[in-house]
Parts: sequence; C-alpha cells; structure tokens
Amino acid sequence: MCYFFHTAGIIHPDKVKDFFTINVEGTKNLLNEAERADIKRAVVVSSNSPIGCNPTHEHVFTESSPFNPYMNYGLSKKLMEEEVLKVQAKGKLETVRIRAPWFYGPFQPPRQTLFFQMIKEGKGPVVGHGNNRRSMAYVDNLAQGLILAAFAEVANGKVYWIADKRPYTMNEVYQTIENVLESNFNIKCKRKRMKLPNIASDVAFWVDKYLQSLGFYHQKIHVLSEMNKTIACDISLAEVELNYNPTVSLEEGMKRSIKSLLDEGKVI
Repeated sequence: MCYFFHTAGIIHPDKVKDFFTINVEGTKNLLNEAERADIKRAVVVSSNSPIGCNPTHEHVFTESSPFNPYMNYGLSKKLMEEEVLKVQAKGKLETVRIRAPWFYGPFQPPRQTLFFQMIKEGKGPVVGHGNNRRSMAYVDNLAQGLILAAFAEVANGKVYWIADKRPYTMNEVYQTIENVLESNFNIKCKRKRMKLPNIASDVAFWVDKYLQSLGFYHQKIHVLSEMNKTIACDISLAEVELNYNPTVSLEEGMKRSIKSLLDEGKVI
C-alpha cells in the first residue's frame, strides 16, 4: 500500500505565471499520475495564503474559515486545493490537505539566513507595534503532522492546519532569535529594530498588487506587505483527530535552525 506526499511548490517566483504552472498544473499532473499508480492516499501541502490574513490580531483560522486568497500565491494554492477536492470526489485516490504556515528549520531557504542576519545587525523590520501574531511550523512538527495525516482513517478527504503549538508575535520571534544567538552560539546582537509605520506595509501591498497585475513578482515588496498582518491558525482539530502533538518549541526550533546553518559553514 503506497502513500504519496506532495510538498513541492513555488513561493517566490520571478513571474506570476509560475505560481499557476507549478502550484496548480504541477499538482494536477502529480495527482493524475498518483491515480494511475494506484496510490492509496495523497497528502498535499497547501498554505495559509488561500485563507489570507486574520481580520483582527485576536482571530485564529480554523478548518471552516472561508477562502480569501492573499495575492496570486494564495490564489494558486486555492486553485490547487480545488484540484485536490476534484480528485477526492472521483473516489479513486484518498486525499488530505495540510495548511502549513511559515516553516523554519534545518535546510531552510536562503531568505531565512538573511532574516537571521538582519536580526543580528539590528535591521529586522517591525511594522507597527510588532504584536501581530504569526503561526509557524518547525519542520519536525510539520513532518509529524504529514505522517499522521497519511495513516489516520478519519483524515480522508479533510483539511488540517499543522503548525507549532501556538502563534507567536513578531516581537517574540525576534527576541527568541536574539536570545538563542547570544546564549547558545555567543553571537552578539545589536538588539535593535528597523521600526516602520503601518503605512509601509500598506504601500507595499498596493505596489505588490500592481506589479503582480503586470505579471511581475518582487519578493521583498511582497514580504513587506505582510509584515504587519496577523496570520494565525488553530491546530485543535489536528490535535483531536490526528493526535498531533508539536513538541518542538520556537526556542528549540531556532537553536536547531541556527546550528544547522553554522554546521554548513554559513555566516550569521
């Protein structure tokens, strides 16, 4: 009996069309092949982006939250989920959709290394008060959720949020990274922030929207547009139905992330 984990996708392309070629058409092709190969179940990784941003800082998304895609990446992931639902309805291939937010851990993409460097140098951007919350998923926690989703009978046809135990404020994320760098790796941090008003993210949002309407994508502008947003989820359903138990905390996850980078010879 075979199980298929689809974790591939593109988040920051050069051209907007790549979102749809890779995230939508690529997923559709893979699911068609999984059907032909008589795979029992496909576990497909989606994102928080098809659900968008929380309306308030206190709000958290659940599995019943409606689609509200954030830009074209969010739209591509919404369309991808709809392709998964079409396959599920045919009845030949079982599917589970996993909505994973901002992930971190060993073998992370270069943009995460830059993030650590900016925090160390006191240039980590805080837009607004910095108390907006973000759900994050350490890679081991995420892997646990994927495996549980593959083998739990109750998961067939469902969607789950998989993340760390709770969301973190941006201030908490920055402070945790600073503490780990200094206490565990003797890397001195300037303990400063690049503080920006909320309008910085608002302007970035409209610039990002305009560029994407022309078919272009700029990673830094897009990231800035999200910096004052709350993107937080509730993992209760996965805890109850899958026995999901994310044991790696933000502090421990950051220790492992930074150690991995240093072991690879990267400079923070």
